[in-house]
Parts: sequence; C-alpha cells; structure tokens
Amino acid sequence: MEPPKTLKSNIVLILDYGSQYTHLITRRIRTLSIFSLCISGTSSLKTITDLNPSVIILSGGPHSVHTPNSPSFPDGFVEYVEKNGIFVLGICYGLQLIVQKLGGAVAVGEKQEYGKMVIEVVKDCGELFGGGCVGEKQVVWMSHGDEAVRLPDGFEVVARSEQGAVAAVENKCRRFYGLQYHPEVTHSPKGMETLRHFLLDVCGVEAGWKMEDVMEEEIKVIRGMVGPQDHVICALSGGVDSTVAATLVHKAIGERLHCIFVDNGLLRFKEQERVMETFEKDLHLPVTCVDASVRFLSELKGVTDPEKKRKIIGKEFIAVFDAFAHDLEKKLGKKPTYLVQGTLYPDVIESCPPPGSGKTHSHTIKSHHNVGGLPKDMKLKLIEPLKLLFKDEVRELGNILDVPVSFLKRHPFPGPGLAVRIPGDVTQGNALDILRQVDEIFIQAIKDAGIYDEIWQAFAVFLPVKTTGVQGDQRTHSNAVALRAVTSHDGMTADWYYFEHKFLDDVSRKICNSVRGVNRVCLDITSKPPSTIEWE
Repeated sequence: MEPPKTLKSNIVLILDYGSQYTHLITRRIRTLSIFSLCISGTSSLKTITDLNPSVIILSGGPHSVHTPNSPSFPDGFVEYVEKNGIFVLGICYGLQLIVQKLGGAVAVGEKQEYGKMVIEVVKDCGELFGGGCVGEKQVVWMSHGDEAVRLPDGFEVVARSEQGAVAAVENKCRRFYGLQYHPEVTHSPKGMETLRHFLLDVCGVEAGWKMEDVMEEEIKVIRGMVGPQDHVICALSGGVDSTVAATLVHKAIGERLHCIFVDNGLLRFKEQERVMETFEKDLHLPVTCVDASVRFLSELKGVTDPEKKRKIIGKEFIAVFDAFAHDLEKKLGKKPTYLVQGTLYPDVIESCPPPGSGKTHSHTIKSHHNVGGLPKDMKLKLIEPLKLLFKDEVRELGNILDVPVSFLKRHPFPGPGLAVRIPGDVTQGNALDILRQVDEIFIQAIKDAGIYDEIWQAFAVFLPVKTTGVQGDQRTHSNAVALRAVTSHDGMTADWYYFEHKFLDDVSRKICNSVRGVNRVCLDITSKPPSTIEWE
C-alpha cells in the first residue's frame, strides 16, 4: 500500500492488532489534516520502513501479551524507530506491548476495567496531556484485562485510573508513549484533544493534508501508470465510488477512458434507466450499457453460500469486462489494459487478515468482489484511485471534481447488488422483484419524509422465510421482509436509525398493501458491530 509521495515523510502509521476501534484512529487523525495509514501489526520491518513514517501508533486488540503467538511488531522495530527518531504511541494492547518488549512487566489486573472510567494526572509537565497539572481528571473509555505493573527503565507514569491502574506512560528521551484507554472513541471526550496535542505539538507533525493534494497526486499516479497509447475501462455502478473514480481517471487521461455499466440482474428498481440517463445528462461520460442479467442469474441459480455468491459475481463481472475489452480492441485496434474500480479504504481494511489469526486472507467479515473476489487469471490490470480514502473523503473529492450533488449524496450500494440482500438463492421465486418493490417504497418514503440525507444507508432485505398472515379476510402464507437504515461517518461502524413510529407504521402498511407476496415487515435494529451493515 503506497501513500502519496508528497506525504511519505509526514505519515502517521497505525499498526493494527485487532481492535474494533483501530479504523477510528485512522479517521480521527485524518480529520486533523494529517495523512494516516493502517497496516497489519505483524507487517515486516521492510514494509514499515518503506512507508517512512514520522509517527507509529500501536493499536489495541483482543490479545494478551502473555498468550503464545500473540501479535507483535517485527524484530528490529525498536532499533529502527530509535535510530530514526520516530515517535511511538501505544494504545491499550499497544501500551502493554511496549512495556513488555522494552523490559517492563504486564500482569492480569486485579480489577478489570471496561467502559467509562475516570483517570487522573499524577505527573506535572507530562507531554501527553500538554503539561496538565497533578490532580486533573478526565473520563475515558477503557477496555482491558491486563495492566502494566512494572515499567521499563526510563518510563514514567503520567496518569492512573481511579482504581490505581496505569493509564498513561511516557519516555520522552526514547520517544515512546502509551495510553491504556481509547482516545479515538467519542466516549473519551478529551481523546481528540490528546491525539491532536500529541501529533502536532509533541511529534511536530505538519497538518497539511488536503483533498486537493490527493486529487493532483492521484492524477499524476494514473498518468504515470497508464501509457500514452493505453486505453482504460471503468466499471460504473451509478454509485458515488465508481462515479468519482471515473471522473478522476477521465480528468487524467481524457477520451482514452471507456466506461461500461453492467446490468447484472441484481440492480434496484429501474436502476438501469435512471443511471444511464444521469450519466448522459449530468456526467457527459461515454458509457456503454451491457445487459448481462441472464448470464449472472444463471450462474447464481441454486447458490446459497454468501462467499460463493460474491466470488461468482466478481468472476462474471470480469468476464463481461474482458468481453467488452475484446470488442474495444476490434474497434480501436488496441485492447485496453486497465480496469478502474472504486475500491475504498474500508474495503481494503475489511478484507485484510486479522492480526494473530495465522491466516493470509480474511474470513471474519467478508470478501469484496472488488478486493477479494477477483479471479487470479484476470487479464485486466487494476487502477484503484480511491483505495486509501473513506466514503466521506470520496464525497469531498467528488465535490472538488464537480460531480453532481445528487450522485454524491446517494446511499452506498454494494458491488454484488441485491444478491447480498437476499440470504440464500437470489433466484428463488420472484424474490428479486419483491425486493425491488419493497426497497423502492421504503427509499421513496424516506425521501418524502425529508430524512434521506440524515441516513448513511437504507435498504430492504428479502427474508428466506414464509410467515402466516391475514389479508383480505383470508389466511396467507407469504414472505417477510426487513428494513434497515443506519447512520455512520465512514461505514466502518454504524448505528441503526431511529424512525418515528408513524413513519414505520405508514411504510409497513404501504408495503403489505402494495407488494403482492409480502405479509410481514421487520425492522433491523442492530448496530455495526456486532453486525455488518449488509446482511451478507
């Protein structure tokens, strides 16, 4: 993973040890106009040195430093950071890792600390809290069972919890620091202030990362990658990601970009007509629409495993793109060699192996058809200009590129389409038609209520169960559907949206009265975590 060249000497690198909050560290730091990247905590020393960070943060995680094969930074790490004057901050498990590896001791705490706790500064002029005075208190979010019981030589305790556990440590000379709590979560009200002070004032990092710089850098990268005679295919879905990616690549190479919109039979209600009209009227991009719905649905018939469905969809997409490229070769006399995809940073993070798992690819969340689902023999080389950005950053970039606001505000739609909103066989009965109708009613109701922009993502799910009902004075045995709407900043965590009861009552009635084959409507009130946003 390569950061922008202009930022390589000013990058904050997060080594991920499995905390559910690790991605939040990355996001919080970027809001300070500082570029940050997250990589596996067990990455090689060469991977770390190649990124040339100025600050390294060791994340929290579910492991204990006493557990055999618990994840750790590579051999030579301590020598590398000290030789190069790199600041290191350990958070939760990261603090314990520093303490243990540098000669201190970590033990199981007499009293475990989870949730909101109060910590108190116990050392004047400590750098972590901006010279805070002894006795100053703040509320923080703890999540640990082990604790540091003996610090390495040269380290000092800066703060303790009310129970007496070490809450913050530092060694100014060696540039090692540690927080036993999570400053990146909103439950630590002064956490952002602590991160800002540490990075800007203690470490001297320059807050100069701007989306305009990202745009210019990516254009340079694309032009350097794509030869002057090369042609590129861009897969457009009608969503924010692919639209911004296409606009960026078009700005870089002009008419050598050839866009394709594939109707895979898994699109929303009237999606093909609506999207193609917008591409032509608003974006002025040359787009070829390929209806491959029969092909996709034939391959998916009878498939129930969600991973297999994603792999099949990814494979068929590439097959369609290959065929499109072959036709272009006949037309242009030269076959395109690149494929543009709107892969985002959360896609990359969720498709990485969990630290300490011993796996080379992730099975814990899901594979993405634009990350883990691509066939090994794919003939097209990938261009992923957004792979280091979060969704809100992509929208910011799209605004700079003058992408229509209507596109930028669209809710995310998964690459596999409605396949991940129909658990089991997507071709069962008329599940797709039912789902499209229910989804259209739900989304239109949200728009009519004026709350569309308050919601990160909203959609309907077709449930593979039949339920008993009474409709028209007759007993029915029909389908159940679920409605899901969430709020989020980046898609990495999400809370379910609180609808007014009257809204839900109206929507439920309209669905059951308008969509033949549905007699029950459920509401998904699960956050992420523990659930993912999509059902599969």
